[in-house]
Amino acid sequence: MKSTWKPHEKHGGLSDKDKRELPESVFAFPDKRKEPMTDAGHVRNAIARFDQVQGVTDKDRDLAFQNILAAAAHYGVDVAETDWHQLGKLPHTPNPAH
Repeated sequence: MKSTWKPHEKHGGLSDKDKRELPESVFAFPDKRKEPMTDAGHVRNAIARFDQVQGVTDKDRDLAFQNILAAAAHYGVDVAETDWHQLGKLPHTPNPAH
């Protein structure tokens, strides 16, 4: 599955208004507009909270993981996981950076 994530100029903390104004392309889950990734901190947050996102299908998770990988590469975040199924157990990830 190909990523739909694209970088955006918004960085840092996002208000509810900021999130509403973001394009779908910056979200890990674009159809649900969940887990915005506008900087490295938001990418790490999307990884840490991946298994907490509700109301999504496995297909949504496939796309979200590809989006996370794309955003992580762009912002220089190391991702040890090779598959989203590795994010669903505690601890969330073996990578101490998350």
